[in-house]
Amino acid sequence: MIPIGDNIPERHYPFVTYALIGFNVFFFFVELLQGPRLEAFLYRWGTVPAWVLNWRAQPEVLLTLFTSMFLHGGFAHLIGNMLYLNVYGKSLEGTIGSGRFLLFYMLSGLAGGVAHVLMNPESTVPAIGASGAISGVLGAYLVMFPRATVFLVVPLLLFFPIVALPAAFVLTWWFALQLVGGLTSAAFTQVGGGVAYWAHIGGFVAGLFLIGLFRPRRRRVPFRYYGVPDRRYWEYWNG
Repeated sequence: MIPIGDNIPERHYPFVTYALIGFNVFFFFVELLQGPRLEAFLYRWGTVPAWVLNWRAQPEVLLTLFTSMFLHGGFAHLIGNMLYLNVYGKSLEGTIGSGRFLLFYMLSGLAGGVAHVLMNPESTVPAIGASGAISGVLGAYLVMFPRATVFLVVPLLLFFPIVALPAAFVLTWWFALQLVGGLTSAAFTQVGGGVAYWAHIGGFVAGLFLIGLFRPRRRRVPFRYYGVPDRRYWEYWNG
């Protein structure tokens, strides 16, 4: 299921969300320009768990926990992450503010990277992608907007119907899939690439708890979600 929107009113222009999307797209094209040097480039800027755990030998490898957030493994990887960031990031940024959102995003990505490193301590494959940070955004979205409605495209062979589902269901189901994938991958002794499930899990769990520190003090004011004219929901607004 591919998210394309939600029914949360946009409160202000999501500068940071769009800037992050722009940076991710820019650095993806930087990757494409590497040509035969791409592998060395990814090892230089991606997160290699075994190297990070041995950071005392090369302290600069700790920086890769942040730089790896802006690299992707292909067009599908990039587009999928940016769709999620666009839908969920805009709503979260509009609620907690742009500055808070940027710091929250980076901390969630750091948590996701650390989780991946700890769960794959012997891996020498560079992990890349914004998934850990975006997973944190999903966790925060679940806390902030559990009764929101998310609009998704469901690819069915030649048909692409759009469905509207409760955010609580969509995000809980998404996290369950990551948890199953993470536990399944942990049952094998392989040291290689693939989906960084534990980065997703670590980022999501971090988002669930970190959002309590970033949520601004606001009074509760009822308003109607866009697209759900018969449902009122209590949301935090500046008062």
